[in-house]
Amino acid sequence: MSIRVCLAGATGWAGSSLARAIHQADDMEIVGAISRTHAGKSLGDALQMPEISMPVSSTAEDALSETCDVFVEYTKPDIAKHNILLALEAGAHVVVGTSGLTDDAYSEIDETAKSKERGVLACGNFALTVVLLQKFAEMAARHIPHREIVDYAHSGKMDVPSGTARELSHRLGQIRHSALDIPLEEIQGPRETRGASLNGTQVHSIRLPGYVISTEVIFGMPDQKLILRHEAGASSEIYVSGALLAIRKVSTFTGLKRGLDSVMEFE
Repeated sequence: MSIRVCLAGATGWAGSSLARAIHQADDMEIVGAISRTHAGKSLGDALQMPEISMPVSSTAEDALSETCDVFVEYTKPDIAKHNILLALEAGAHVVVGTSGLTDDAYSEIDETAKSKERGVLACGNFALTVVLLQKFAEMAARHIPHREIVDYAHSGKMDVPSGTARELSHRLGQIRHSALDIPLEEIQGPRETRGASLNGTQVHSIRLPGYVISTEVIFGMPDQKLILRHEAGASSEIYVSGALLAIRKVSTFTGLKRGLDSVMEFE
């Protein structure tokens, strides 16, 4: 039986690539699509795939009138939590690709998912290199007490830090908080220049033309440092295979899991 998928953000930069892949997958069927810019049109017209006649909805409320197994959230942080909770109430499992959700928001989502006996898989980034960066950084954090995260993106990205940087700080904070040789309250000069303290790590967000998406974590020890860095190009195709994996795996557990690696096998 095919997995029935409703995709919020189906005509966006990353969502459109995923929508095409879902349509082409043998074990999936796209039964709902949400896009404010293409609402009322057919998804096929928006994707230049005339074989898809399904209309595009403007809201999650409208799209969820059609029963789905998995709801994929790929919109904006200001509407993402609303969409996720709505999908859980409708009985769907949820895959989250939207960045910018806070730890408090995820706590509420986790409680709702458990009460509804549904799974939520939140991936700040579906790229394989990000999954590996997270795993390597967790290994390093167990041995190196000092670290900082630098989050790079194009100048038009509104949410700070990125979902990838948030997820990374959350994971590393579960291991230990980063050491600060000079406490923030004792520094001389504007405290903002030291970045924001997030889950025990100083995080710096750079937004400039010329960047697409990049995340860097720097570990420092006397006379040596370790730099782990993910770089993404302009294509959204790198996120597709990870998102499809998430859709296939999200129904295998209850509650919230964060990070694609939580459903992957590593030797």
